[in-house]
Order: sequence, then C-alpha cells, then structure tokens
Amino acid sequence: MARYILTRLLQAVFVLWAAFTVSFILLQALPGDEILIKFENPDLGLSKQQIADIRLAYGADVPLHQQYLFSLGRVLSGQLGNSIQRGVPVIDAIAANLPSTLRWTVLGFVTAASLALVIAFLATLTPFAFLRSLLRGLPSLFISLPVFWLGIVLIQVFSFQLKLIPVIGAGPWEGLVLPVLALAIPISAPLAQVLMRSIDEVETQGFVAVARAKGASRRWVLWRHVFRNAVPPTLTIGGVLFGELLAGAVVTETVFGLNGLGRLTEQAVNLQDAAILQAIVLIAALGFVLVNLSVDLAMPILDPRLRKAFGGAS
Repeated sequence: MARYILTRLLQAVFVLWAAFTVSFILLQALPGDEILIKFENPDLGLSKQQIADIRLAYGADVPLHQQYLFSLGRVLSGQLGNSIQRGVPVIDAIAANLPSTLRWTVLGFVTAASLALVIAFLATLTPFAFLRSLLRGLPSLFISLPVFWLGIVLIQVFSFQLKLIPVIGAGPWEGLVLPVLALAIPISAPLAQVLMRSIDEVETQGFVAVARAKGASRRWVLWRHVFRNAVPPTLTIGGVLFGELLAGAVVTETVFGLNGLGRLTEQAVNLQDAAILQAIVLIAALGFVLVNLSVDLAMPILDPRLRKAFGGAS
C-alpha cells in the first residue's frame, strides 16, 4: 500500500511539472510580446530606450532556458510573479477570482453526480420499457449539448420566458442556478453512462443472483450490493471529468457574465498576460491532480480486492 501511495504521489508531481513546462513553452511560442503590448501604448509616451530598460528589468531578454529555470524556481518557492498587464501580483488576481469559480464548479460537479445517480437508478428500476429506453438515451442527448448553447437556452427560458431567475440583480446563490445547470447537464452524461454500464455488469454476477434467490428485493440488492461495486469505475471517470469543469469555466462565465477564473483567463488571453495564464494552468492541473489522487487513494478503500492486492504488493 505504501508503494502504491508513493507511486501516485510521484505521478502527481510529474503531471504538475509537465503542465508547467508545456504551458511555459507554449506561452513563449505565442506571437507578440506582452511587454510591448503594455508599454508601447502611445498614451504612455515611453521612448524605445525606456521600453528596453523595462524589458531588461522583467528579464525578457535573457535566454529562454534561464527564464524557465527562474520561473520554475519562483513557483517552487510559492511565488507566481507579477502580472505585467494588471500591475498586481498574480496571487492577488487569482485570490480575487478563485473562490467564485470553486463555488459554482463544486456545485456543478455535485449536481452532475446527483443527476447521473437519478438517471441510472430510474433507468434500472423502472418497469416500463419505453421509459427505460428514454432514460438510457438521455446521456447521449446531454453530452451533445454545447455549454454555450445550453447556457443561452437556459437564460432564454428561465429568465426571459418564465421570469423565474433574473439575469441582472440576482442574489449570490440565485445567480449560480443557471450556470450550475449549464455545466452539470453535459458532465452528468458520461457519469450516468458509466454508472448504468457498471450496474448492468454487476447485476450479471453470481453474488447478485444469490442475494435475489434468498428473497431480497431488486431495489434492496441494487442499493446494498450492486451500487457499491458499480461506484469505483464511476469515480474514476468522475475524477477525469472534474478537469472539464475548470475548462468549461471560460465559456460558462462568459455566457453568464460571472467573475472568476474563466473570465480572468479570457482577459489574460486577449492581453497575452503570460503570468496569469501560467498560474491558471497550474491551478487547473493542481485541481485535476488532487481530485484524481483522492480517487486513486479511495479506490482501495471502496474495493477490498484492490486493498488486498496493494497490501500484498507493499
């Protein structure tokens, strides 16, 4: 077990390093220069020599490998540098936008998981064939809905037509209802598909037939035996899908006018603010790594067979 945990931790560190390295290379390869974009503005009235001195102060003219080592050392020391375009420390810009994004992404993931559970259980327990087919077809429909299109439709229906949730002037939690739905519906589709497939596979196993032969109801067997064995594959795909929540923040926050990492990313791309973009990539990678590491460590607890295997390997 100790070897398993150590291996997962080393993999997590490697993923974070790879995310930093790849994002650094790609950001350096972008056309344009963020310093020139900021300081060549005629309104500032800076001379070429002054701009050259600014570039020197920011270390923009040193060799690329030195910039990489300096940036890596800064991140390892817990510093994210300063935003040239905003003129503030990157950590301050992140801290001002991260809480709101975390709030609605966590709510979106919980809503997606709840919706997937409802679809999977109803599709399994319903006695009506047409309803079962309809429920099993819902994930295919949900996953094909673009987030931006779904967000616009939700605004049109619930805000303009039904007038249930205002677009402007909504409360801090009321304003999250539609963004959470827009993100949760597409994410729930693969969760529901994997859960239904796992339930179908577990129901064919011998211990389920034995439990039913002893007189247990299908609902009791489903909740007591089948669900426990069907959850691990769903948790695995859930950890992967969590990364899509952060990726979908850009589109969702733009559609609904929310302030968060998504809006910050959009602005940083427009301004070529490399420091902000680098930090957002690292935060997204860190969230992805932490969620998947938690899933990996929880799997032996949920599945005794894995716990026995890893215990023997250690």
